Amino acid sequence: MSTPANSTPDTPSTVVVTGAGSGIGRAIATTLAERGWRVVATDVDVAAADETASSLSGSGHESARLDVTDPAQASALADDVADRIGLGAWVSNAGISAMAHFVDISAEQLDRSLDVNLKGVFFCGQAAARAMIRTGVRGTIVNTASMAAKQGRVPFLADYVASKFGVLGLTQAMAFELAAHGITVNSVCPGFVATPMQTRELEWEAKLSGSTPDGVRQSWIDATPLGRLQTPDDVARAVAFLVSEDARFITGEALSVNGGAYMD
Repeated sequence: MSTPANSTPDTPSTVVVTGAGSGIGRAIATTLAERGWRVVATDVDVAAADETASSLSGSGHESARLDVTDPAQASALADDVADRIGLGAWVSNAGISAMAHFVDISAEQLDRSLDVNLKGVFFCGQAAARAMIRTGVRGTIVNTASMAAKQGRVPFLADYVASKFGVLGLTQAMAFELAAHGITVNSVCPGFVATPMQTRELEWEAKLSGSTPDGVRQSWIDATPLGRLQTPDDVARAVAFLVSEDARFITGEALSVNGGAYMD
């Protein structure tokens, strides 16, 4: 296996990607594999994780089922990878969304959004950090947040917005504490990404706003100065930068990858 671009000799070349069964997670796994990383593709849908791992270029890739809301599962996976092949990076990408008017969001929906999108990042971050510290690895962690983590001006996604704002604060707190161990922690904030999740959101938003999926899609394009919906590959390339040696002095940051749809 080739060495990842810009990696250092004392950093293992293995990365765990959560939510790697489809969409942005699969693109991240694919891009990192192309750049020389050994990828452990994980997903709550193990068949989807298997499919991702089998599609990756290079050799040595693995797949595993991981429910990010289960801290014991996250810890077991991180320790196994760290002890067998070395854990150099962890990408917490798994996430969910559902759309409803703020006044109609149920307690169950709020709990589910916070469990997966925020607590899942927390548990996985703990697991990865503990394994890296224990094995003396100056690794890196990347959390997938969202453009909705930087502005509340997003319709029908109040629970999602709350969870993703939390990811940004968590990323900064992790970065501050883990810096002493040489571990960097950053997040990426995608905008309107063409994924299966987005297809569902187009239908939901169209119904809730009295529009059509095509109308909503065009409104998203119109809101993006670069004039197109972004692709999962756009996000994956940003993650590849953050786990590279080029980004070793960047920590606690939230990198917007949205074609200018939100600028800060």
